[in-house]
Amino acid sequence: MNVMLQAPGAGMDSSMMWIMLILMFVIMYFFMIRPQNKKQKEIAEFRRSLQVNQQVITAGGVHGTIKEINDNDVMLEIDRNVKIRVDKNSIFAAAGDQQNR
Repeated sequence: MNVMLQAPGAGMDSSMMWIMLILMFVIMYFFMIRPQNKKQKEIAEFRRSLQVNQQVITAGGVHGTIKEINDNDVMLEIDRNVKIRVDKNSIFAAAGDQQNR
């Protein structure tokens, strides 16, 4: 720990500093960036695979059944004869998958 707290000229040469910087970036990539990118791809694939009569949950917590799918929005039936149009990006999960997220 003392080595890391010393000034660069007082024990740690510039190559060691670069190695530490690269190592820190690699660790951040594998523990933060990569899992987040993987999750975003899974969500995008889920939204592409939406189907009519599928039960879903929006990001706001509204449960409904898909009645119509357009390019950017989805018509949800949330109760008998009650339909709302929501943005496709606000669909969070299938109704049976909320325990896994």
